[in-house]
Amino acid sequence: MASVWKRHPRYSIFLVVLLLATCFILVPLGPYEPPFEHMAFDDATPHVDQRFALSEAFYEKALKDRAALLKKFGPRPEDVETFPDHDKPYTIWNFFPAAFNCPYEVRHLGTLADGGKWVCGLSRLEREPDCIIYSFGISGDSTFEAELLQNTKHCKVWGYDFSVKGFTSDIPESERWRTNFHAYGLAGKNKPATSNDPAMYSLQTLMAMNGHNHIDLLKIDVEGWEFETLEELIKPYLLSGEPLPFAQLQLEIHVWDMPFASFLKWWEMLEAAGLRPFWTEPNLVYVDYAKATPSLTEYSFINIKGDNILTKAARLARPPPRHPHGP
Repeated sequence: MASVWKRHPRYSIFLVVLLLATCFILVPLGPYEPPFEHMAFDDATPHVDQRFALSEAFYEKALKDRAALLKKFGPRPEDVETFPDHDKPYTIWNFFPAAFNCPYEVRHLGTLADGGKWVCGLSRLEREPDCIIYSFGISGDSTFEAELLQNTKHCKVWGYDFSVKGFTSDIPESERWRTNFHAYGLAGKNKPATSNDPAMYSLQTLMAMNGHNHIDLLKIDVEGWEFETLEELIKPYLLSGEPLPFAQLQLEIHVWDMPFASFLKWWEMLEAAGLRPFWTEPNLVYVDYAKATPSLTEYSFINIKGDNILTKAARLARPPPRHPHGP
């Protein structure tokens, strides 16, 4: 080697530089971190909170897009038609996309027909010891509730529907002990039962009756009463600044003949309370039955405020701040 160095010093220097450069490229200087889009959805990664932040940035972009669309077809909310004639290429649903990304896996539970729902982060509920689910609007299908029970170990379901006598046979006998059913209706205010009308309770009252201070998943399908019900539910939390008591909301919206301006005001109230839609699909069964406009649409929301089962992992997993000149 010494003889080579003496005979060809420039060539030897070139080889040394090439060797050092190769080592610098191939040998990692720190622990490998995969690209953001390839990170796994689990609590061990410090990137869950980054996904929340990125999704909120996406949602802010969607809000700007809504304002632009409103300016184009309005410009006032009162000028926008819910389902315009064919000369205007939009419907009300174009203004309200599901622009927030669930930071965990998204799964469909229940029948693929009318009655199934899309859920964010079911893995977060699989072994949660204090898992609480409320379901309003059972009707003749309990496949959604059945799959929730079958895919979790400790979750219990409280079901409410005054039009039926209980859950259907979709829920096997082996899981019945984890269900509770009452023929009550969900409303903005409490109303006692009469000879003609069932008892109606607010969500806060039902939670107090059951001794609950949180709900991990809330399903509401109350045939148009969701507007009054959610408005009465959310207003006290907006005034107090407290977060809503549920982690996610599966909601069927029945817009029917509701003016666009009224719907926009109601929707913005949901957003102000921290609800972000991560999934939506039109109820085409209703379109087929009634040969009408797609007035019914399924939405799934995540509650980004407070320490619920979905946001808690993000806060616990937040990495320590990094110095710009060091690890």
